[in-house]
Amino acid sequence: MLRADPAYDRSGEVVVRLKRRIIIVGAAISALLVNQAHAQNMSMLRDAEIESDLLAYETPVVRAAGLDPSAMHIFLINDMDLNSFVAGGQNIFMNVGTIMRAETPNQLIGIMAHETGHIAGGHIARSEDAMRKAMYEGMMAMAIGIAMAAVSGGAGGAALLGASGVAERAWLQFSVEQEARADQAALTFLDRTHQSAKGLLEFFEILQQQEFMNGQREVPYLRTHPLTEQRIEYVREHVNNSPYKDNADPPQFITMLSRMKAKLAGFLQDPQTTLNQYPETDQSLTARYARAIAYYRIPDLGHALPAIDSLIHDYPSDPYFIELKGQMLFENGRIAEAVEPYRKATQLDPSSMLLRTELAQAEIESENPKYLANARAQLEEVTRNEVQNAEAWRLLAIVYGRTNNMGMASLALAEQGASSGDHDMARHEAMRAAKLLPAGPAHQRALDIADEAKREKDK
Repeated sequence: MLRADPAYDRSGEVVVRLKRRIIIVGAAISALLVNQAHAQNMSMLRDAEIESDLLAYETPVVRAAGLDPSAMHIFLINDMDLNSFVAGGQNIFMNVGTIMRAETPNQLIGIMAHETGHIAGGHIARSEDAMRKAMYEGMMAMAIGIAMAAVSGGAGGAALLGASGVAERAWLQFSVEQEARADQAALTFLDRTHQSAKGLLEFFEILQQQEFMNGQREVPYLRTHPLTEQRIEYVREHVNNSPYKDNADPPQFITMLSRMKAKLAGFLQDPQTTLNQYPETDQSLTARYARAIAYYRIPDLGHALPAIDSLIHDYPSDPYFIELKGQMLFENGRIAEAVEPYRKATQLDPSSMLLRTELAQAEIESENPKYLANARAQLEEVTRNEVQNAEAWRLLAIVYGRTNNMGMASLALAEQGASSGDHDMARHEAMRAAKLLPAGPAHQRALDIADEAKREKDK
């Protein structure tokens, strides 16, 4: 069963976890950021394992760029087209289709290095300025065309037609320049980390082939990342002359990509398709993983639980196999049994805020009072690290409410409203919290949320 997860931040982007974790929701992504018409109905995924693996790929590049790895976030978009983009600080958004199409980790690393080039170069803010400038130029050209039409009695129609493309041409020129700069930065970062740039070149060649077959407007990545022959030749020349061109991916990176693909196939494909793709005769780790997920989704716990138990037996220190068992139990109403697997998974990967949130939710929904103190501790840690995590604030409000701390419960609900863009909720709960809380930091935070919510609504 797919169910919605609350919004991740105030931009209207809705972030979801893969099935409880992988929960799919419609999301409104700013056209300014993605420049794609279909993005208004884009759905997104969050998964602790895949995000962790992609960050493992990305972290050396981030360090080479002089950025803070702890501030980098990677989100998955539930779209099988090839695409990726950056938005809202150090956030990389990558289509599931890009991962599924990648033949090597180096290809994904090359793509992320390019996006890191945009982040390091401050291209997001510059793109907004360039778009405003392009729109201004287009409006000026349109105004001139209208004036000519008025003077000539309608003969200025050609000028109006020409004016309609001014903004698009101005934006395209700027975008091509930014893409070339991001390529240059990516190649620098890859050299600094002694990684091959072959993956980036191979990705560009794949896109070029699709462009020839389908036309540029049919390839989402090319709408936001205009590709030119000069860009491809620049990267090709760098690869040919790089001392790192033949450096291979680490074996663990190859395994990680294989697992990512198996997991996405298990969760996003029809279960029978996955079982056909990964037959019982294939006893590799990735095939066993994909089958366990497929059985769970049928749902067939009679096969799913033994399958995941077998993986846990063979890989007892893997938090994500243990997490999957917790998910199987939780989603099938065996909530009390799910608490222990989630606890073990969180102990194995305490850096994962998603695992902490899942553990806290299982503890809360078990309705066992002895778990409330730990649930509170987990969620307070999550909200310190992910201030805009509306789901964590919602769960924390439940914990505060059950322990009769109504002032903090209202404050947590106010944070939830602020994180999800519900200004009415944020202001209402913040004002309530301010009446209940004594003077101090929490009381002041409630007043700040109320003021901010009013300002945002007035806009």
